[in-house]
Amino acid sequence: MPGVPAREPAAGSPEADITRVFRQEYGRSVAVLTRMLGDIDAAEDAVQDAFTLAVRHWPSSGIPPSPAGWIITTARNRAVDRLRREGGRGDKQLQAVELQAAGSPAVPAPEDLVIAELSREGTVDDDRLRLIFTCCHPALATNVQVALTLRLLGGLTTAEIAHAFLVPETTMAQRLVRAKAKIRDARIPYRVPHGAELPGRLQPVLAVVYLIFNEGYSSSSGGPPIRGDLCREAVRLGRLLAALMPDEPEVKGLLALMLLTESRRAARESDGGLVLLADQDRRLWDRTLIAEGQELVRQCLRRNEPGPYQLQAAINAVHSDALDAAATDWPQILRLYDQLTDVAPGPVVALNRAVALAELEGPGPALSLVGTLGLENYCLFHAVRADFLVRLGRRAEAAAEYRSALDLVRNAADRKFLEARLRALGPGPAV
Repeated sequence: MPGVPAREPAAGSPEADITRVFRQEYGRSVAVLTRMLGDIDAAEDAVQDAFTLAVRHWPSSGIPPSPAGWIITTARNRAVDRLRREGGRGDKQLQAVELQAAGSPAVPAPEDLVIAELSREGTVDDDRLRLIFTCCHPALATNVQVALTLRLLGGLTTAEIAHAFLVPETTMAQRLVRAKAKIRDARIPYRVPHGAELPGRLQPVLAVVYLIFNEGYSSSSGGPPIRGDLCREAVRLGRLLAALMPDEPEVKGLLALMLLTESRRAARESDGGLVLLADQDRRLWDRTLIAEGQELVRQCLRRNEPGPYQLQAAINAVHSDALDAAATDWPQILRLYDQLTDVAPGPVVALNRAVALAELEGPGPALSLVGTLGLENYCLFHAVRADFLVRLGRRAEAAAEYRSALDLVRNAADRKFLEARLRALGPGPAV
């Protein structure tokens, strides 16, 4: 990504501050410029130009009081310059003049003000929400919707997204170019759908918001293992969707799921390694987020229209009720997984259900269930199997599963955790 260091810079350095601003502001800067220019490629180019200038000037001049305003204004000005340099095209010349006459673009309003306006008027004026509906248009394949959203709103580089999708960077670059060309050539509108259009467009948007959250909560990019900026952006978008569609229980379910998961973030990592739920210091959990998430779950339960996000949120609500791991209501969690299996069957759901089953019936029955799931390319599958095998005293097999998980691991925190578990088994051919 032009303008941003390829590696994470030293904490406290000017480069680290610029990287932080990039992570926080890239998505909304691109969204604002897309509205102004009507072209995603032009918006990306302008924002990247602005960050390149930030890298050049901010280390000596300091970060401005409003970094977002600086980036958006500079990007707008760079776009005007670029349009004028192309010359000979009356439409672009006119666009440049109109942009210049518009003055400095407004920095997007804070989330609470946007939601207040939305609740009062039933419409939404949020550039990022418009952009995510554009990225998630049904004309685009689901994997392309996710990749494009992570690129434009999450600020991930093409290389990072390619790593997450396990494809070569050139392949991902071609997908992104084709997706943006399709949006342009098909004149896919840059707006939030109205009325009857919304339900049919909602599911891919919810899926992408959740994937943004997951990328933040457990990064696949090789950078920081947890990216709070992506978690916060996903929650922000979830709040906007809930305000836009207050009667859609799955929207509330997704927001509740993210809030309850986010509430544990401070306890999830220690000394650069992953801390499992059972081992987390629950005093570090954010009780405000838990209360908000649990209230949303209660609202969903009163509707009695269970969906995948609502059921996952309910499972997390049960975990958040327990003062310690021993107090977890595993029978209730298993019942919820049974419901989730009915409405959204799949191998990952079955794997998670097996974890709950192991707490009730032991690792033996759970191990027999996961052997046929076809998840051999999924890191967590091998980590779960390894845990079951350790509990059964089959240490050599457990070590092999941990090694398989390490071959598939995607971030440093997970790697450190798995390596520690493997070392704990001891050397030699354990039996």
